[in-house]
Amino acid sequence: MAITVQYVVTHKEVEKLVTTDKKAADQYDKMLDTADNLAGFMAAMGVKMEEAHMEELSIMLAKNKEKVNKLLKGTSLDSVLEDSSAEVVKLKAGNEN
Repeated sequence: MAITVQYVVTHKEVEKLVTTDKKAADQYDKMLDTADNLAGFMAAMGVKMEEAHMEELSIMLAKNKEKVNKLLKGTSLDSVLEDSSAEVVKLKAGNEN
């Protein structure tokens, strides 16, 4: 009999991730904390939207924080999107072998 350790990340009492990789679980949990902070900040700044939309937006921003940081530092949208396209092409090329 084998013993497997699983890490379960929950958010608002809903399972969001189950993994055997502690580092991945910690990273995902940190991303969700960042998303909660972003949602709280947007609400405090007067942004009003349905809770589900606010959660979706804040999670998208948290997942893409490096790209958002580049945009906030003045990098052009085209450059950030071009970098994203290059990442997708590299992944596709890597999977074909």
